Amino acid sequence: MTDPAAAIAPQRLKTLLRQMIDIYSPSGKEVELLEFLHRYLKRVGLPVHRQEVDDRRYNLLVMPATEDPQLVLIGHVDTVAAYDLDRYAAEEEGDQIRGLGAADMKGGCAAMVEAFAAAFHQGGAPPPAALALVVGEEEEGDGAQRLVEEHHFPWAVIGEPTDLIPCLSHSGYLEIQVRSRGRRRHASLASRQENAVELMLHAMLEMTRYLEERRPDVVYNIRDLFSSQAGFVVPDRCEAWLDLHLPPAAPVGEIATDLEEIFSAYCRAHPSGEGNFRLSTVDAGYELPEKGPVVESLQDIYLSRGIKWKAEVFRSHSDANQIWAAGIKPILLGPGRLEMAHVPEESVSFAQVCDAAEIYFTMIKSLPRFY
Repeated sequence: MTDPAAAIAPQRLKTLLRQMIDIYSPSGKEVELLEFLHRYLKRVGLPVHRQEVDDRRYNLLVMPATEDPQLVLIGHVDTVAAYDLDRYAAEEEGDQIRGLGAADMKGGCAAMVEAFAAAFHQGGAPPPAALALVVGEEEEGDGAQRLVEEHHFPWAVIGEPTDLIPCLSHSGYLEIQVRSRGRRRHASLASRQENAVELMLHAMLEMTRYLEERRPDVVYNIRDLFSSQAGFVVPDRCEAWLDLHLPPAAPVGEIATDLEEIFSAYCRAHPSGEGNFRLSTVDAGYELPEKGPVVESLQDIYLSRGIKWKAEVFRSHSDANQIWAAGIKPILLGPGRLEMAHVPEESVSFAQVCDAAEIYFTMIKSLPRFY
């Protein structure tokens, strides 16, 4: 097989990555980047087609011509909203490429595109692998949902930032919306029992105490907390959103039920107020065993590159939860570190992006040996 280091073109890869970062593509507004990538994929000779997600947005797919894919490399092209709209574009400092989405996950997407371009340029029959560049991961995951509605395949590699550590296990995820209502009245007549914010704060305290005492392995984040804003009055409405990341084997349903009971019981104990608890997202975690053709191929690749094999848990939420629920085995493996995602100073090591491209290329080219 061709030496992957000789197959990958670093300058082409760097140019692609910088161009991708320079195009602002928050969830729901990925069209400009999609159009750029569609042109790019056609220009490098990949058989790309669009998969409609909604009336404006689409996934970009490169599929085998003659058979179903045995492995799909998946990357999401959307990012969170820019921390600073004047400073989201690509910058270089030594080996680091900075910019919105550099780690999460335009670095992984660019490496996948380069790997496929190199593999298809090798000649011979295309490998039984596919590339899927999807939208919407940072919001509703509608791109991944559309992908698995139309296509089924046994294995997936998702280029989330794992520092090139393979993640065969994935955290579960709960997204919860809670609302409280009180009685609107003049601020000088405020009552603790009728203030929607006060009710919310105490109910949230009960919920977080349960998590800290009974579920210390759960990572929770109070993402938003806001109320009705009407001047010098007692607020009559309050709303909060919570993110919970749970260990792969955690009882997601039991934890969700416990939290709902705690919130509802507190609201019932204060009859002058009302509360509403809603599960917005419920995704179970999973654990893959260290066996199977794709895992064994990846282990061989790491051995050949002199990298110690050590599988870990991916601790964030990602498209992998939906892909697993569809009966597909996802491995998360990509350049960049999770702690550098969603922060103003987001960056990725370009050397690691090149390493990722070489690993993806070798996986693609190795597939015929296993099927």
